[in-house]
Amino acid sequence: MTKFINLHTHKFSNLSDVIEVVNQYPWEFDASIPNYSIGIHPWFIDENRLEKDLEIIKEKLQFTECLALGECGLDKRIEIPLEMQILVFKKQLEIVKQMNKPIVLHCVAAFDEVIAIKKELKITNPMIIHGFSKNEQVAKSLLKNDFYLSFGKYLLRNPDLEKVFKFAPENQILLETDTIEESIYQVYEKAAAIKGISVDKMKAIVFTNFSRIFS
Repeated sequence: MTKFINLHTHKFSNLSDVIEVVNQYPWEFDASIPNYSIGIHPWFIDENRLEKDLEIIKEKLQFTECLALGECGLDKRIEIPLEMQILVFKKQLEIVKQMNKPIVLHCVAAFDEVIAIKKELKITNPMIIHGFSKNEQVAKSLLKNDFYLSFGKYLLRNPDLEKVFKFAPENQILLETDTIEESIYQVYEKAAAIKGISVDKMKAIVFTNFSRIFS
Protein backbone atom coordinates (compact mmCIF):
# COMPACT_ATOMS: atom_id res chain seq x y z
CA MET A 1 0.00 0.00 0.00
CA THR A 2 1.28 3.45 -0.92
CA LYS A 3 1.69 5.45 2.28
CA PHE A 4 1.29 9.14 2.89
CA ILE A 5 4.66 10.87 3.25
CA ASN A 6 5.12 13.65 5.80
CA LEU A 7 8.47 15.09 4.74
CA HIS A 8 8.93 17.25 7.84
CA THR A 9 7.20 17.26 11.21
CA HIS A 10 8.15 18.14 14.76
CA LYS A 11 5.89 15.58 16.40
CA PHE A 12 5.83 11.83 15.91
CA SER A 13 2.23 10.62 15.52
CA ASN A 14 2.85 6.90 14.83
CA LEU A 15 0.14 6.61 12.14
CA SER A 16 0.21 3.26 10.35
CA ASP A 17 -0.45 4.76 6.91
CA VAL A 18 2.10 7.61 7.14
CA ILE A 19 5.88 7.69 6.86
CA GLU A 20 7.03 10.68 8.90
CA VAL A 21 10.46 12.30 8.83
CA VAL A 22 10.52 13.67 12.37
CA ASN A 23 12.80 16.64 13.03
CA GLN A 24 15.40 15.96 15.73
CA TYR A 25 18.10 18.08 17.35
CA PRO A 26 21.43 16.64 18.55
CA TRP A 27 20.98 18.12 22.04
CA GLU A 28 17.55 16.53 22.68
CA PHE A 29 17.62 13.28 20.76
CA ASP A 30 14.77 10.78 21.15
CA ALA A 31 15.89 7.25 20.24
CA SER A 32 12.31 5.93 20.18
CA ILE A 33 11.45 7.77 16.94
CA PRO A 34 11.70 5.33 13.98
CA ASN A 35 12.45 7.75 11.10
CA TYR A 36 14.03 11.14 11.57
CA SER A 37 16.26 13.88 10.27
CA ILE A 38 18.87 15.54 12.46
CA GLY A 39 20.61 18.88 12.17
CA ILE A 40 21.49 22.24 13.68
CA HIS A 41 18.74 24.74 12.88
CA PRO A 42 20.17 28.25 12.38
CA TRP A 43 17.97 29.57 15.22
CA PHE A 44 19.62 27.24 17.71
CA ILE A 45 23.32 27.56 16.92
CA ASP A 46 25.28 27.42 20.17
CA GLU A 47 29.03 27.83 19.80
CA ASN A 48 29.62 26.26 23.22
CA ARG A 49 28.30 22.90 22.08
CA LEU A 50 28.86 23.16 18.32
CA GLU A 51 31.59 20.51 18.06
CA LYS A 52 29.60 18.10 20.22
CA ASP A 53 26.45 18.67 18.12
CA LEU A 54 28.38 18.03 14.91
CA GLU A 55 29.80 14.79 16.35
CA ILE A 56 26.29 13.57 17.22
CA ILE A 57 25.04 14.45 13.71
CA LYS A 58 27.94 12.55 12.17
CA GLU A 59 27.18 9.52 14.32
CA LYS A 60 23.39 9.51 13.75
CA LEU A 61 23.64 10.00 9.98
CA GLN A 62 25.24 6.57 9.76
CA PHE A 63 22.06 4.85 10.99
CA THR A 64 19.34 3.75 8.54
CA GLU A 65 16.66 5.31 10.80
CA CYS A 66 18.28 8.69 10.15
CA LEU A 67 16.83 9.56 6.75
CA ALA A 68 18.27 13.03 6.24
CA LEU A 69 20.33 15.95 7.52
CA GLY A 70 18.18 18.81 8.74
CA GLU A 71 16.63 20.95 9.27
CA CYS A 72 19.60 23.20 8.69
CA GLY A 73 20.21 26.27 6.57
CA LEU A 74 20.22 30.06 6.67
CA ASP A 75 17.90 32.71 8.05
CA LYS A 76 18.53 36.41 7.46
CA ARG A 77 15.79 37.49 9.86
CA ILE A 78 17.47 36.37 13.09
CA GLU A 79 20.14 37.85 15.37
CA ILE A 80 22.79 35.17 14.78
CA PRO A 81 25.31 36.62 12.28
CA LEU A 82 25.01 35.22 8.76
CA GLU A 83 28.76 34.42 8.69
CA MET A 84 28.30 32.13 11.70
CA GLN A 85 25.24 30.51 10.13
CA ILE A 86 27.13 29.86 6.90
CA LEU A 87 30.03 28.30 8.81
CA VAL A 88 27.73 25.90 10.70
CA PHE A 89 25.71 25.12 7.56
CA LYS A 90 28.85 24.26 5.57
CA LYS A 91 30.21 22.06 8.37
CA GLN A 92 26.99 20.03 8.31
CA LEU A 93 27.05 19.76 4.51
CA GLU A 94 30.63 18.47 4.58
CA ILE A 95 29.50 15.67 6.91
CA VAL A 96 26.45 14.63 4.88
CA LYS A 97 28.37 14.72 1.58
CA GLN A 98 30.17 11.57 2.69
CA MET A 99 26.89 9.71 3.19
CA ASN A 100 24.79 10.93 0.28
CA LYS A 101 21.64 11.42 2.38
CA PRO A 102 19.12 14.17 1.53
CA ILE A 103 19.15 17.59 3.21
CA VAL A 104 16.05 19.28 4.65
CA LEU A 105 16.54 23.04 4.47
CA HIS A 106 15.27 25.97 6.49
CA CYS A 107 15.78 29.05 4.34
CA VAL A 108 14.53 32.57 5.05
CA ALA A 109 15.54 35.41 2.68
CA ALA A 110 18.77 33.59 1.78
CA PHE A 111 17.92 31.53 -1.29
CA ASP A 112 20.75 32.99 -3.40
CA GLU A 113 23.26 32.10 -0.68
CA VAL A 114 21.97 28.54 -0.37
CA ILE A 115 22.14 28.04 -4.16
CA ALA A 116 25.69 29.46 -4.19
CA ILE A 117 26.82 27.17 -1.35
CA LYS A 118 25.33 24.13 -3.13
CA LYS A 119 27.45 25.00 -6.17
CA GLU A 120 30.58 25.94 -4.19
CA LEU A 121 30.63 22.67 -2.20
CA LYS A 122 29.48 20.65 -5.24
CA ILE A 123 26.61 19.12 -3.29
CA THR A 124 24.98 16.27 -5.20
CA ASN A 125 22.77 15.13 -2.29
CA PRO A 126 19.09 15.96 -2.86
CA MET A 127 18.28 19.32 -1.23
CA ILE A 128 14.71 20.02 -0.09
CA ILE A 129 13.40 23.47 0.83
CA HIS A 130 10.89 22.68 3.54
CA GLY A 131 7.80 24.83 4.14
CA PHE A 132 8.10 26.60 0.81
CA SER A 133 6.14 29.86 0.80
CA LYS A 134 7.68 32.12 -1.85
CA ASN A 135 6.68 33.32 -5.31
CA GLU A 136 7.02 31.71 -8.70
CA GLN A 137 10.29 33.50 -9.47
CA VAL A 138 12.03 32.08 -6.38
CA ALA A 139 10.51 28.66 -7.08
CA LYS A 140 11.80 28.67 -10.66
CA SER A 141 15.31 29.59 -9.53
CA LEU A 142 15.37 26.74 -7.00
CA LEU A 143 13.83 24.18 -9.35
CA LYS A 144 16.32 25.08 -12.07
CA ASN A 145 19.12 24.36 -9.58
CA ASP A 146 17.66 20.91 -8.81
CA PHE A 147 16.12 21.67 -5.43
CA TYR A 148 12.93 19.97 -4.28
CA LEU A 149 10.12 22.02 -2.73
CA SER A 150 8.10 20.76 0.21
CA PHE A 151 4.73 22.41 0.80
CA GLY A 152 2.55 22.38 3.90
CA LYS A 153 1.51 25.15 6.25
CA TYR A 154 1.52 27.95 3.68
CA LEU A 155 -0.39 25.87 1.14
CA LEU A 156 -3.26 25.81 3.65
CA ARG A 157 -2.84 29.45 4.72
CA ASN A 158 -1.82 31.43 1.65
CA PRO A 159 -4.02 31.36 -1.50
CA ASP A 160 -1.22 33.05 -3.52
CA LEU A 161 0.90 29.93 -3.14
CA GLU A 162 -1.64 27.83 -5.02
CA LYS A 163 -0.38 29.20 -8.34
CA VAL A 164 3.20 28.21 -7.47
CA PHE A 165 2.15 24.72 -6.39
CA LYS A 166 0.09 24.26 -9.54
CA PHE A 167 3.06 25.04 -11.79
CA ALA A 168 5.70 23.13 -9.73
CA PRO A 169 6.76 19.98 -11.59
CA GLU A 170 5.31 16.78 -10.14
CA ASN A 171 8.75 15.19 -9.82
CA GLN A 172 10.11 17.98 -7.56
CA ILE A 173 7.39 18.33 -4.89
CA LEU A 174 6.83 16.90 -1.41
CA LEU A 175 4.28 17.54 1.35
CA GLU A 176 4.62 18.10 5.11
CA THR A 177 2.94 19.38 8.27
CA ASP A 178 5.90 20.99 10.10
CA THR A 179 4.34 22.40 13.30
CA ILE A 180 0.71 22.96 12.21
CA GLU A 181 -2.29 21.44 13.98
CA GLU A 182 -3.85 20.26 10.71
CA SER A 183 -3.18 16.66 9.72
CA ILE A 184 -1.08 15.43 6.82
CA TYR A 185 -4.35 14.17 5.29
CA GLN A 186 -5.67 17.74 5.12
CA VAL A 187 -2.46 18.87 3.40
CA TYR A 188 -2.86 16.11 0.78
CA GLU A 189 -6.52 17.00 0.21
CA LYS A 190 -5.62 20.64 -0.39
CA ALA A 191 -2.67 19.75 -2.64
CA ALA A 192 -4.75 17.33 -4.71
CA ALA A 193 -7.52 19.91 -5.13
CA ILE A 194 -5.03 22.54 -6.37
CA LYS A 195 -3.51 20.11 -8.89
CA GLY A 196 -6.98 18.93 -9.90
CA ILE A 197 -6.20 15.27 -9.17
CA SER A 198 -7.35 12.64 -6.66
CA VAL A 199 -5.75 12.24 -3.22
CA ASP A 200 -4.58 8.77 -4.31
CA LYS A 201 -2.78 10.25 -7.32
CA MET A 202 -1.20 12.91 -5.06
CA LYS A 203 -0.06 10.17 -2.70
CA ALA A 204 1.50 8.24 -5.59
CA ILE A 205 3.36 11.34 -6.85
CA VAL A 206 4.84 12.21 -3.46
CA PHE A 207 5.62 8.58 -2.60
CA THR A 208 7.50 8.17 -5.91
CA ASN A 209 9.52 11.33 -5.26
CA PHE A 210 10.26 10.32 -1.68
CA SER A 211 11.37 6.82 -2.76
CA ARG A 212 13.71 8.29 -5.37
CA ILE A 213 15.18 10.98 -3.08
CA PHE A 214 15.60 8.72 -0.06
CA SER A 215 16.66 5.56 -1.91
